[in-house]
Amino acid sequence: MDAADLKHYLADSPPTIVRLEIEKHFDALTDQQKRYAHFISKAAFAGTRVVLRQISPESEAIYDFILALHKSSGGDWKALQSKAGISDEDLDYFLQYAGQFLGNNGNYKSFGDAKFIPRSSESAIAALAATDATADKFYKATNGAIFSHDRPSLMHLGYPEEGHMTTYYPDSPSITKDEIDAVSAWMEKKGLLPENTRLSKSSSGTFDIKIASADTSVPSEGGDIGKDASFTVEEGPLAGKTINLVYGDYSKEMAAITENIKKAAENGANETQKNMYNAYAKSFKDGSLLAFKDSQRFWIRDKGPAVESNIGFIETYRDPAGVRGEWEGFAAVVNQERTKAFGDLVSAAPDLIPKLPWSKEFEKDKFLAPDFTSLEVLTFAGSGIPAGINIPNYDDIRQTEGFKNVSLGNVLSAKAPNEKIPFIAEKDLEIYRKYRDDAFEVQVGLHELTGHGCGKLLQETSAGEYNFDKANPPVSPITNKPITTWYKPGQTWGSVFGSVAGAYEECRAELVAMFLSCDFPTLKIFGYGDGSENMDGVAGDLLYASYLSMARAGLASLEMWDPKSRKWGQPHSQARFSILQCFLQAGDDFCKLDYEGDNVEGLTINLDRSKILTVGRKAVGDYLQKLHVYKSTADVQTGSDFFLGMTEVDPEFWGQKIRGEVLRVKQPRKVFVQANTYLEESTGKVSLKHYDATLEGMIQSWAEREV
Repeated sequence: MDAADLKHYLADSPPTIVRLEIEKHFDALTDQQKRYAHFISKAAFAGTRVVLRQISPESEAIYDFILALHKSSGGDWKALQSKAGISDEDLDYFLQYAGQFLGNNGNYKSFGDAKFIPRSSESAIAALAATDATADKFYKATNGAIFSHDRPSLMHLGYPEEGHMTTYYPDSPSITKDEIDAVSAWMEKKGLLPENTRLSKSSSGTFDIKIASADTSVPSEGGDIGKDASFTVEEGPLAGKTINLVYGDYSKEMAAITENIKKAAENGANETQKNMYNAYAKSFKDGSLLAFKDSQRFWIRDKGPAVESNIGFIETYRDPAGVRGEWEGFAAVVNQERTKAFGDLVSAAPDLIPKLPWSKEFEKDKFLAPDFTSLEVLTFAGSGIPAGINIPNYDDIRQTEGFKNVSLGNVLSAKAPNEKIPFIAEKDLEIYRKYRDDAFEVQVGLHELTGHGCGKLLQETSAGEYNFDKANPPVSPITNKPITTWYKPGQTWGSVFGSVAGAYEECRAELVAMFLSCDFPTLKIFGYGDGSENMDGVAGDLLYASYLSMARAGLASLEMWDPKSRKWGQPHSQARFSILQCFLQAGDDFCKLDYEGDNVEGLTINLDRSKILTVGRKAVGDYLQKLHVYKSTADVQTGSDFFLGMTEVDPEFWGQKIRGEVLRVKQPRKVFVQANTYLEESTGKVSLKHYDATLEGMIQSWAEREV
């Protein structure tokens, strides 16, 4: 890799370190609620090494190396610098790398899946390692992977057969995408869910499905598909091959998680919380995702808790096949004041969803009103912290039992100092700065509740049974003909749409938010305007800021497109780029990029505010309608081809010129310093410790979290 390419993989200098503020919200909890939150936090962070092992083979050794240096120096980095004999610059570069590493829980960016390497020299890092025997041991265990960049394909997560990095398919360089899909089809047929698994292929062609569990053997009462642990595939492309179920992946970590989960259950506020955490405990002990689904059912029923949480193998973005989940867990305090606006949105949702551009046949028979809360995050363990969450991801639960939405308030409000705002024209900066945070909160609310929460999957629920009128099937608003495709028994949205599902669904939810943002009574729910359609008022300002923000996000997303593989590294980015393309393709000069001649330096977005409600809303609605109907009807070929066409990056203009400008002005993504909680066993009281929003504070918080 040449120097020009390598510079894009260097660690941010400096990374943007922001403290996650929680103290006043945590202090308002009762002692029992604090203990409940404490044990959830302990359980969530007990999965740290699970996340590290899910990212790269070297991540855990790098983590141990950083913490060993902190321990040996007592946090006195200047003294360590003197002992190692390195420059101020090299120490700063190491601390910047360490802070970004801990903020991403690994050496690949949580947003973009690209590797980052230190700016300091290898000799400087080796000198730091040489100051302590334990640190040196861990440094050598990385096998040089901290700095390695000789294989460009390994700088991104992805399929092994394409040469990319992944540890979801450990020690299996010869495993193919077709084999991964074939094993997934076998699991689907057996009723074995994939989220808490990894998959390995031996040299003899045997496949091991590694199941995360504290227990290392099939549970005494049997696993999710019985007591058998070895199967011979009877049909399909793997006919005659052996598939083994191997329990005990991450067994040490899962045992620690289970222990803390049980203590959380003991401190639950009610039977629903206790049942939820007992179901979690069974899942993490036995490896049962059926038990995990039960935990999610109890979670949906836990209405209006003071402490909100969720934990497990949740999001499947980083598995190249899009089916295996990354470990994450959070504990958060409900912000009652902010939650009121979301409660009003939930109440209005049954009236909002019919405004979307499809008929009732493509919508749930009944909107299942969820909890929608604004949370102040105490703990979020995983590779990154989102702004909002809509779970569970299991379609059968979502369609018939419901879901929950949460907006993470102290994540949304966290500000980076002296943040620059590229791509926004000078004339728009005042409105953009004033309303971007408010617009983002509205967008998150509509995205999570009405976006992910709307829509019906047309299914053959069991042999000969359908959740729609098979004799008179719905008419597609796209073709004006009766639908001809639907989901077959056992199929899910994820299993049918596979690796494209994540980005596709994020795009659909974002489009719902953009479409409903044009509805002024909806903006009134959030406190903007009086409900009348007035683009010159406060609500119009917010709507304009929202569309500008989406266009700007679409531009910035190009950082996550890899010009060598010509693939996207982040589902949200892929989605937002396609929406920018939707704006640009809307016509009538609705949205343009302004720059001088062939020089794109300093380009800005020119979006016609007066056409948002006409040209913009129509373009968004047409795009949304297609994505929604293709999803509802399991029309995977048409839907995937259409969506991937909207996310295609022309290599010369977009991939070279525009992406080059995006990389030139990019701002470091925020990483968060989180507090730690401590339990005094004799009194049962929990205390909170905050850390400075510095690189040293970030490392200290992780070092003390390990104690």
